[in-house]
Amino acid sequence: MVDLSQAPFHLDRDAIDWVETTISSMTPDEKIGQLFINLNVSFAEGYLDDVVGRYGVGGIRFMGSDSATVQQHIRYAQSIAKIPLLVASNPEMGGAGSIDDGTLVTSHLGAGSSPDPDDAYRLGLVGGRETAAIGCNWAFAPIVDIHRNWRNTVIGTRSFGDNADIVIERARRYFDGLSESGSAAAMKHFPGDGVDERDQHVVTTYNTLGYDEWNESYGRVYREMIGHGVQSIMIGHIGAPELSRRFRPEMTDAEILPATLAPELLQDLLRGELGFNGLILTDASMMVGMTQAMKRRDAVPAAIAAGCDMFLFFRDPAEDLEYLRTGIENGVVTEQRLHEALTRILGLKASLGLHITPKDQLVPPVQALAVIGDDEHLAIAAGVADRSVTLVKDTQQNLPLSPKTHPRIRLYGVTGQSDFTGTDPNAYLDVARDELERAGFEVHVFKNALQRRADGEENVYFHTVMAEEANGAYAERYDAAIVFANVAGFAQEATVRIRWSTPMASEIPWYVTEVPTIFVSLNQPNHLVDVPMVKTLIHSHAPSREAIHATVEKITGASEFTGTFNDNVWCGDIWGTRL
Repeated sequence: MVDLSQAPFHLDRDAIDWVETTISSMTPDEKIGQLFINLNVSFAEGYLDDVVGRYGVGGIRFMGSDSATVQQHIRYAQSIAKIPLLVASNPEMGGAGSIDDGTLVTSHLGAGSSPDPDDAYRLGLVGGRETAAIGCNWAFAPIVDIHRNWRNTVIGTRSFGDNADIVIERARRYFDGLSESGSAAAMKHFPGDGVDERDQHVVTTYNTLGYDEWNESYGRVYREMIGHGVQSIMIGHIGAPELSRRFRPEMTDAEILPATLAPELLQDLLRGELGFNGLILTDASMMVGMTQAMKRRDAVPAAIAAGCDMFLFFRDPAEDLEYLRTGIENGVVTEQRLHEALTRILGLKASLGLHITPKDQLVPPVQALAVIGDDEHLAIAAGVADRSVTLVKDTQQNLPLSPKTHPRIRLYGVTGQSDFTGTDPNAYLDVARDELERAGFEVHVFKNALQRRADGEENVYFHTVMAEEANGAYAERYDAAIVFANVAGFAQEATVRIRWSTPMASEIPWYVTEVPTIFVSLNQPNHLVDVPMVKTLIHSHAPSREAIHATVEKITGASEFTGTFNDNVWCGDIWGTRL
């Protein structure tokens, strides 16, 4: 029995009546549809007529576009929905990541690296404001994973830090900022990422901590955040062998399943021991972390039976709906379990006031889009960048770097070719060049063999580039070298490392012995495993103009470094990273 009068719903009698009356009036197919969140891959109205009108999904998540396009898309979706939709966003870095013109404030790690806890609040505030302006009411954030394994890159920048204390402190403040927009939060990824080095997008991963250690770390995070009012929890496709055996001692290794399919983790641990009464949803269901566990016809009903209330993303709508329908008919999903899920789904909608909001007011007017990327939000991003940019090491005392003493800069860009998002992977380098030139430097941008061939040059190979770049005249041409690395991306490989452009590529910092060299990471915090030879390393946390501007200010000594870092930057016991 779900008590909607209790946290995190806090519904009054009228709202509870709406939930109960609505459920009793629904057809079996309408009930099934409510348990799914669709990933909208088209902005066409006909597409929404099918997904929302025909299948009656309970929630949607949209693909990226400009804010005006997305807002109109959500407005139409709500206008044809029989029951108001949960509309999800992914404001992990602010408005950016949900809409193309959103404000990129910083990463979770950036907010965790700032000396000011309120920068996490500001991150949630901007993300909440900008996504609410387009019509979203549900945020798939904050991320409350603990980055315990420095080799893990899927949450390397998406975790506030490497211990429970910093994660709790910053996640609470993020939630507070987000909540000002009226959006609900879905913290993720229970039972906790960051122990395994691999990525659940491409393989089932495992949190292998023992019960006591888990309870003192991840468990404490979840207890604190549940107590703080978080309304929903996204479940990772992450197995937890020791936790599962805590409740099912007889389980064999082969019987250990990812948490999305594990009733002992969802019902006994999350609902039972942790006392969570809110909505539970799966992570994206096409992740191999889930699909490798069992056939989809079994996994769809199994996830609901295990304790998930909503299923994130169809593979094929008609197929997935039929799988769940069959699971209900066969008793895999009981009527009680179905009713509990529907109660929490509609309970969350009622807690957001969707049941009493006129249909034409579920999405703000076009004028609300003015907040997106406005001067106030850009100023917030600039302030967060100024506080969070971090000097990890400067053992050769290369800083500050002045245009008077080191006027000629050789500028290198490294992307790792890992970003699947379709954004311009080299845009950050143009910003870096602009900011360095504005500071008074003469900037010479390096182009690798692949880039030069793309520009139409012929007979260019990695060894011809090496001969031109790496010779005795290097220090006569340049006074210093600066490398900006924007190695982004996940879901394509188990872990991300720097992938140089060619064999023995000329951008690899061989030149550290020739001129002062500064390496700036705009993304991952573990680059010293690949560039231990650099003596000056900076973490800037975002490929935004604000972060790059703040970085250049600190390189030149115009501003002091105030950001902090944890021991993950040293990459465990890899020799030479601290030198």
